Amino acid sequence: MSVGVLALQGSFHEHTAALGKLGVKGVLVKKPEQLEGLVGLIIPGGESTTMARLAEYHNLIQALQDFCKKGKPIWGTCAGLIFLANKAIGQKSGGQELIGGLDCTVHRNFFGSQLNSFETELPVPKIAAEEGGPETFRAVFIRAPAILEAGPSVEVLAEYTLLSKESTSTIENMENEGQCQAGQKVIVAVKQGNLLATAFHPELTSDTRWHSYFLKMLGENGDQSLVPVKVKQDPENSVSSPQHRDLPIFRQTEVLSFEK
Repeated sequence: MSVGVLALQGSFHEHTAALGKLGVKGVLVKKPEQLEGLVGLIIPGGESTTMARLAEYHNLIQALQDFCKKGKPIWGTCAGLIFLANKAIGQKSGGQELIGGLDCTVHRNFFGSQLNSFETELPVPKIAAEEGGPETFRAVFIRAPAILEAGPSVEVLAEYTLLSKESTSTIENMENEGQCQAGQKVIVAVKQGNLLATAFHPELTSDTRWHSYFLKMLGENGDQSLVPVKVKQDPENSVSSPQHRDLPIFRQTEVLSFEK
């Protein structure tokens, strides 16, 4: 049994590499028929409008919605989060088709433009408790969305505390911009039933805890063929080791530099 990675656009190769580190085969999905036989799906980060248009072109929207309705685990990162939301604001003219299923409202470019991309040590108590390692995760936010509202059945896994400069300058075109103040927390990772979503890019770091967490959701869904996954703990994920971390993958790639 295999896990699919939507491969229309974005960081799908990085996700398949992370799955490979955990001993799981990632299958690239570009057509509806390629969803058949998959036990779960990852929708990567990328440009959400472009991804939606390509999905419509390849007749994937309905197939993805049907996949979700079957209760199979789906994880969306960044653009994937937008795809999974029931409602998205801040979209380009004409909007975009959403898969839906996640009871939340997402702001498409909550943190601003590409120039406002950043990294932070994000508190992840749930992930640390279940996957081990440090209490924080090196989260990479690239032109990132955020969750403005979440329904009662949505479990919040991580929140980011806004800095003063972010509350005044990097949140664009928001109806409630004046209400965003330094110290306010915004939701950046959630789980609801078979759906997992993160506003940041775990696939761009060498820390595989989010991927391991998602794979364990397959077991919750009744498929034990990939779970439990025996993972050799990376030194950087060990609580007892010095807090040395590899740079995110994108910083090691000349053509993808989003330094502030």
